[in-house]
Amino acid sequence: MRILIVEDEPDILNLLAFNLEHSGFETIKAVDGYEALEKIRRDIPDLILLDLMLPKLNGFEVCKKIRESPGLKHIPIIMLTAKGEESDTITGLELGADDYVTKPFSPKELVLRIKAILRRVKPAQKMVSQWKNKGVYINFETYEFRIHGEKQELTATEFKLIKELILNQGRPLTREYLLSKVWGYEFEGYARTVDTHIRRLRKKMGPCAPLLETVRGIGYRMQ
Repeated sequence: MRILIVEDEPDILNLLAFNLEHSGFETIKAVDGYEALEKIRRDIPDLILLDLMLPKLNGFEVCKKIRESPGLKHIPIIMLTAKGEESDTITGLELGADDYVTKPFSPKELVLRIKAILRRVKPAQKMVSQWKNKGVYINFETYEFRIHGEKQELTATEFKLIKELILNQGRPLTREYLLSKVWGYEFEGYARTVDTHIRRLRKKMGPCAPLLETVRGIGYRMQ
């Protein structure tokens, strides 16, 4: 598996590369946004670690360009954010990042979360069947998602999230359950990751958004 690390601080870049290579990953390095986009298009990594505060082109812009590119939009992105910058975290998730890690971080935790994301991205593409309900059409094998016939784009994480809700249709799912099933880990303080992705899903569902219900005090449920 090939990981692109986009980080302008040499010490952090080398630390990340060392730990990932020690865990069996191949790494590619980029120190600014333009170099990142060039290497993404050339090497097409399996996952991207993307720092937000980059020179020339920041992480938000890089993430946006990746998500707008048909050949790259399904690559998982983990954003590296500064401690306490909650607004940056939410912005990154809303732009299409799959997850985030706050600096300073534990290299061991980061490797576990990378492995968890890579494990769940591949199965999502092989999910059997399709799902239709009140104007919503989803084909998990082809990543096709339509609202009243109009195509909408979902990231791999959004597909995994809606899959879990559909498999448990009618049953309320807690944020902790969704974190465990979709992101593959259980850590306190990451509930807003689920909330942000649910908000993005509802926006893409448009007039069908009421199908995805908030269950007060518990979590979310698909009708």
